[in-house]
Amino acid sequence: MYHVMARGNGGDAVFVTDDDRKAFLHRLGQVCESHGWRIHAWVLMGNHFHLLLETPQPNLVSGMKWLLSAYSQGWNRARLRRGHVFQGRYKAVPVNATDSDPHYFKALADYIHLNPARAGLAGGKRGALLTYRWSSLPSHHKGNGPAWLESGRILRAFQLAPDGRGRRSYVAWLEARAANEKGKIDDQAMEAIRRGWYLGKESFKGKLLRMLEKPKLRSGARRRAAGVERDHGESEALRLVREGSRLLGLPPDLSGLRALRKTDPRKVQLAILLRTHTSVSNAWIAEHLAMGHPGSVSRSVSAGRATKETLKNTDKIGRMLKCVI
Repeated sequence: MYHVMARGNGGDAVFVTDDDRKAFLHRLGQVCESHGWRIHAWVLMGNHFHLLLETPQPNLVSGMKWLLSAYSQGWNRARLRRGHVFQGRYKAVPVNATDSDPHYFKALADYIHLNPARAGLAGGKRGALLTYRWSSLPSHHKGNGPAWLESGRILRAFQLAPDGRGRRSYVAWLEARAANEKGKIDDQAMEAIRRGWYLGKESFKGKLLRMLEKPKLRSGARRRAAGVERDHGESEALRLVREGSRLLGLPPDLSGLRALRKTDPRKVQLAILLRTHTSVSNAWIAEHLAMGHPGSVSRSVSAGRATKETLKNTDKIGRMLKCVI
């Protein structure tokens, strides 16, 4: 579990229009699908964003690289400019979020949802905190968020019922703090959130240090026991290539794939599936589907996604591969 945030280059705004905000959420949804991420809370402010993000698999770096790069490219393209959009590297702080010790998880969820109140944008005399559209709070309230937004963990942390009554109680708690305290977080929690390299007790710090000393990868059985529904990395990509090639009538071997055009429509469909449902890179796809340069894969995927017929055929194959992806 991480608290992830990034700020605009030089403190400049990165979310200027509603289209910017919608584009970021669209990209966030894409990376959650391809990397298996779960978002427990989020907020978009003018020049920065916050995420309470869970990565069941160790793929934070690749996912954030893709998210910030994809959003920045679109942002620059819309303004006919070049250069950095975000200031340096994003910040990611590990969070102690066990069910037995949810204190810091709760504090961080509140911190994120109360951001608009502390900025004077909503809450109290500024109107209900729920009127601020660009956070996960309205979705938590209605229980109708996107598939990648997880509400149950917050309700469980606050020992609230996993239903409408629990959701309303959580929102009422935040609305009261926004109105009476202007979204203030207690000083100790605020200092830990803003300054620390981890968010938790000393025992959590020790656990992190031990993990750095002796990194261990979970076996498939342990991943399933931890609630990871499926792999999103290379092993899943290899299965998609194998099963997808069979359904699409592609050669099962690399030499046979090389004999086909790099932009063979079936290759493009499979590349789109790989980009959508796994975290493998364009370079990996180029190598395993014999599609030439990674840049060619990127262009082919973009062109395919812009073609209704290709998307229709890709969705059909995706449904047939549902048991795999």
